[in-house]
Amino acid sequence: MSPLASSQTVADIDTDVLITGGGPCGLMLAIELGRRGIRCLLVDTKPDTAFNPQANATQARTMEHFRRLGFAEEVRALGLPPDHPTDIAYFTRYASHELARICLPTAAEAVVKIKTMTGAWSAAELPHRVSQKFVEQVLRRHAQAPACNDIRYGWTLTHFHDNGHAVQAHIEPTAGGPVQTVRTRFLVGADGARSFVRHALGIPWDGETGVQREFMGGKMFAAYLRAPQFLSVLRHPKAWMYVAVNHERRSFMASVDGMAEYAFHAAIKPDEDAERWTEDDARRVFCQAVGTDIPVEILSMGTWLAGHALVARQFQRGRVFIAGDAAHLFTPTGGLGYNTAVEDAVNLGWKLARVIQGHAPQSLLDSYEAERKPLAERNTGYARYFADSVGLFVANPKLDEDSSEGEAERQNASEHLNRHARLEFNIPGVTFGGRYDASPLILRDSSALPPDEPNHYTPTASPGGRPPHAWLDDGRSLFDLFHAEWTLLVLGVHAPSTDTFEAAAQSMRVDLRVVRLPQTALLDLYEAPLALIRPDQIVAWRGASSQDAAAVLAQACGSWASDAPPIARGIQTS
Repeated sequence: MSPLASSQTVADIDTDVLITGGGPCGLMLAIELGRRGIRCLLVDTKPDTAFNPQANATQARTMEHFRRLGFAEEVRALGLPPDHPTDIAYFTRYASHELARICLPTAAEAVVKIKTMTGAWSAAELPHRVSQKFVEQVLRRHAQAPACNDIRYGWTLTHFHDNGHAVQAHIEPTAGGPVQTVRTRFLVGADGARSFVRHALGIPWDGETGVQREFMGGKMFAAYLRAPQFLSVLRHPKAWMYVAVNHERRSFMASVDGMAEYAFHAAIKPDEDAERWTEDDARRVFCQAVGTDIPVEILSMGTWLAGHALVARQFQRGRVFIAGDAAHLFTPTGGLGYNTAVEDAVNLGWKLARVIQGHAPQSLLDSYEAERKPLAERNTGYARYFADSVGLFVANPKLDEDSSEGEAERQNASEHLNRHARLEFNIPGVTFGGRYDASPLILRDSSALPPDEPNHYTPTASPGGRPPHAWLDDGRSLFDLFHAEWTLLVLGVHAPSTDTFEAAAQSMRVDLRVVRLPQTALLDLYEAPLALIRPDQIVAWRGASSQDAAAVLAQACGSWASDAPPIARGIQTS
């Protein structure tokens, strides 16, 4: 990191937040800031949003955030056609023996089925299978909409210096051109796995890397391709994701458009130099996975490294933050990297805004690392668990044989892969069960928490986690009643007065909406008549009385005075 010549230099651009990185994390942060009127400059070295498909699964919790911001339907209309299956299917070769399959709703079915689902999968939205390249286009449009946002692709951050009062930075056009100086109150590095910001800060990785597996470990080959005849050679019902399991080469691919475009990934053998592969090599490897030759157009190709479960040692230094892949690296099993990155932005956005607006001290921002780093460690651990489950399975050469021995091996593989598919792709616990129990902003009560398990989730309003979801009698989601900022749920016919909460919110400049719902079922679900919901739709507090309203709001918003410590935990529920 090279400091600028002087902190007194007059900047070409003066902004509140400078974001480097225009992927889902950076764009989502720009949206969260822009909707609150916070001046934001985003730069990305690429000329545009992603060309390659990259991540292909938007989890239900991410879709709930898109719904909160008003564009879930826009995202759900992209990617696969509405009636295209979203199954994950396992084969010896794509055009040969099917080994396992997990069947999931189409996009059209999802919007109907979600209103009938209860328990672990009671949610405002179901997951959606859509390539990141399409999601980024939506996010960019919404990030550019606020007048206070300046979104610049084809620009690079080259220098920055945190002088304690502001961050001084240099940006320049990637293709060459005059350097511009930027003065910003905060800098956020959402600039990917090779983050310039993280490297400049000298923040190391902790965790595991270089893990070798038969599959999803070591170097992988990626190709974005067109294969219009693929579906014609498929012997089984089409799917969204196709996984090839054989002794020759393991691979998987996701349908990008439901017709001809696919994101294809294959394991690279130790003695292969895939960096030197040509398009002919890419076609050869793909047809090997299919099990027959078909015409293939290669749109792009490259290599990447699986076997990561890495989390940055710190997420913040002074006025500089890192988020997304700059802060955590995943093996992509479970699709957790992109979705974790979105929640980083959701978490940081409201906190930056509150500090910049003068409604909270800068110390509020310390809670970003306190909340998000444990979640990154949790989620990278789950991704590693899923990768071990599928990647350590050894494919017997007889799997391909049309013989009794081959049939026996396929039955063996089928049992393992069917178990695995449900382990990796039916994950309400991972999706909804992330919690901020150690956060200084959360007022924990005495309730016992359910275990953190990937495939099981018990809705709970215990402070620190996602609020329990319910569909109302008029067909609306409970989440649709939550305010864009703070919400006080008032449940039951005999709920206590909220006057003290409303007075405290006004005096502390907390934008609070009181939502009154008399239904007994909601009171039973939340186990308390009052529940305070944060802007990122996390339960901050619940209780039976508003007696401590001022202290509750002060702690939840990070606004307590330096000489007044947070109120004692252990508030009892009714």
